[in-house]
Amino acid sequence: MRMTLPTLALGILITQGAMAAGDGTAALGGGVGGALGNIVGQQIGGSTGAAVGAGVGGAAGSAIGAPRGNRTEAAIGGGIGSAGGSIIGNQLGGTTGSTIGAGLGGAAGGAVGNNLADDDKHRSGGKHYKGQNKHKHKHKNKHR
Repeated sequence: MRMTLPTLALGILITQGAMAAGDGTAALGGGVGGALGNIVGQQIGGSTGAAVGAGVGGAAGSAIGAPRGNRTEAAIGGGIGSAGGSIIGNQLGGTTGSTIGAGLGGAAGGAVGNNLADDDKHRSGGKHYKGQNKHKHKHKNKHR
């Protein structure tokens, strides 16, 4: 309980910027998933387990929170952000720092991954050829 409250407070503070950008659900999912995965991983396998648990939790949380077409990118961002935040936070502040770092890293990574997935969709230049020739031979037997 002692480390959960500061983690949630800092996570909510940082993810407000991501929510303003429209990536809030993926960011919130990555942050909460990373922090919870970090806590479970610490109990099972120390600092290495914490990093692995944070990565898996951040990826799962970001994927759940992201829209359908953005889930892969959000999961990659949330997982890498959570694992990296856990490792850096552990170096700076021990187990509490690791949990805070995993939450913040997962939130940032999930938001960035979700945002990058949105950018890829809008980069096609408006050229959508899907289904152009769907009814090409519809009237082939009309003039017999």
